[in-house]
Amino acid sequence: MINHNSHAELLTKLTDGIMELSDQSSWRQYLKCQALFHNYSFNNTMLIAKQYPSATRVASFNSWRKLGRIVRKGEKAIWIIAPMIYREATDEDPVIKGFKYVPVFDLSQTDGEELPSPCAKLSGDDHLRHYEALVKVANDYGFSVEDALLAEEINGFCSYRERMIKIKVDNSPAHRVKTLAHELSHALLHENESNRQLAELEAESSAYVICQALGIDSGGYSFGYVAIWAGDPTQAIIKIRTSAERIQRTAEAVVSSILSFS
Repeated sequence: MINHNSHAELLTKLTDGIMELSDQSSWRQYLKCQALFHNYSFNNTMLIAKQYPSATRVASFNSWRKLGRIVRKGEKAIWIIAPMIYREATDEDPVIKGFKYVPVFDLSQTDGEELPSPCAKLSGDDHLRHYEALVKVANDYGFSVEDALLAEEINGFCSYRERMIKIKVDNSPAHRVKTLAHELSHALLHENESNRQLAELEAESSAYVICQALGIDSGGYSFGYVAIWAGDPTQAIIKIRTSAERIQRTAEAVVSSILSFS
């Protein structure tokens, strides 16, 4: 069943939900968790990528312990460069007197408690076979869709070079629909987009509109996901409004294609 509310109205529901998120404990817990992660310099980012190309979330051994996770025995450290900071006297500003290598580890090298997140994966079935319809849409745009065994924190990805979308096979049917809508939105919007933050915000916003039109409420996941990539709920709303035309156009193209199969 297709929800015939306008996509502009559905975007308003998205921004309203994101604004409400800022007062929820899940968002506060997420921010507290994020305080233990550092924003790495360009050079350190390159060092991490060279040593561990699949890294997603990197922190020190002790930071992982504070988050309730333990680095697995035998895991190889990722080495980054950190400044050695000294303060000569209590009333003087600290000064850098050289650099040293320090070990960090990726999330995938740890076990333990799940990290706090404002994103709750969707549960439920796909009785109306929306996933199958979205696969047809992807095929019409020249992208194949494959099931895949992916890392815990990855639900799917889109390869422009291979013209392929992979979707995590062991998520619920409803969440797989949402993920395919997200990756399909990437396929239509972002082949030449270098701004990852903007791309993720637009793709998830489009996925939310598509899912709402299909009768699937993805707000429990989409509100938090969009806010995370924007930096905070207020910035998310500003950026959604800036990209509203692109988001609506993409969602409209996907939903119209599904209707054409009926």
